[in-house]
Amino acid sequence: MRPAAARGSLRAVREDGDTHRGGPGRRYGVRPRRLSGGAGPDLPGAVLRGGGRDLTRGRGPLSVRGRGYAWVPPFVLLVAIVLLDWNTSGAFRVLSWTVLVPGFAAAVCGVWATAVFAGLAIGAYVLFDSAWPHQYRIGLPDFILVVVGSALAVLACAVRQRGERQRRHMEDVAETTRRTVLRQLPAGWGGLDHAAVYLAADAAARIGGDFYDIQPSPAGPRVLVGDVQGKGLGAVEAAAALLGTFREAGYHEPDLARVAECLELRMLRHREHARALGRSDGDRFATALLLGFPDDDPDIVRVVNFGHEPPLVVGPAGVRQLPPGDGLPLGLGDLAGPGLPPVRRARIVPGETLLLCTDGVTEARDGTGAFYPLAAELARAVAADPRTAEPDRLVDYVRRGTLRHCGGRLGDDTTIFAVRRTVARDPAVGRPRT
Repeated sequence: MRPAAARGSLRAVREDGDTHRGGPGRRYGVRPRRLSGGAGPDLPGAVLRGGGRDLTRGRGPLSVRGRGYAWVPPFVLLVAIVLLDWNTSGAFRVLSWTVLVPGFAAAVCGVWATAVFAGLAIGAYVLFDSAWPHQYRIGLPDFILVVVGSALAVLACAVRQRGERQRRHMEDVAETTRRTVLRQLPAGWGGLDHAAVYLAADAAARIGGDFYDIQPSPAGPRVLVGDVQGKGLGAVEAAAALLGTFREAGYHEPDLARVAECLELRMLRHREHARALGRSDGDRFATALLLGFPDDDPDIVRVVNFGHEPPLVVGPAGVRQLPPGDGLPLGLGDLAGPGLPPVRRARIVPGETLLLCTDGVTEARDGTGAFYPLAAELARAVAADPRTAEPDRLVDYVRRGTLRHCGGRLGDDTTIFAVRRTVARDPAVGRPRT
């Protein structure tokens, strides 16, 4: 991840991640994963619905309407081998192939089912081999092969299931971390329609250094999107620290500049803590966009840019880019002398949506090395269908376009976040109860 100031102007804007549709009454989630092989780049991944419950979790590889049918293929294979052996001449016996049955079952069934198929394979071998005349029987060597192969299949199945349990446990840990750092946003949270897609470049980790959130406040909703330099748990720690500060300062501080100052101080303190521990990531920084939607001026958005790509404004009238910021990333403010990036004002027409992306989007390349021409494609899409400017449609369009452009191979964590004011803002949202 490189700060936007080092990249210059916007060159291009490029899947249980986390996707939230924040329009009224709609919400869904998409887990990040890397697409490869024959999977097309438009596949959405494992969809989370119903408050984040993974409806695909816990089902076997062969299930129909929740019922497991993993036993069917090994059973069909056993019947086929027995019939083939029974209907061939004594010079060509295939009964020893029954050793394949428990081996197949070990890959798709549980330990007990595999043990049952191992017993069936041994029993079928003894029964049908003894039915042949003595001169055509296969004999003891192949019987030993079937017995040993069946025992090894049961053992292999037990090892496989243990590995699957460990993998599911790690997925649960990663999912808990993801939900702790990137909390789910209710529909219309803070008076903003919103939609977001988070795609971790490491499909197993599910979370990286990208972060985003909306914080309602008495002064109006605040939005934060950013990207921590580097990868791994250190990047996740830094993202969690910044989000925690944003959720508190974003609510209590009436001045957006003061929120920006709190974020800068938090990043500096996090760096000092990492250096005191002797860690090698004590020089991390983070690019970020801090936005404020003041209640007293609904046509204005205030922006503080910490070296991040500037937002795109997408509406029925077309696509435009807000002026780029000249601030340094969070944690590097001391290099520019005193003062933080200024709070800039931009006018937003009703119906326009702010599109905020991290460099997983802006630096996506195709096979020739060309960047994804997001602004141009969005302009064509909005001209063909103005509803593309709606947050949920906009995020989905960018996600599909990004994955299609890079062939489903994400080189960096990717966040696509779209927000716009709701038609009617509830002034009580985000205010303390009395």
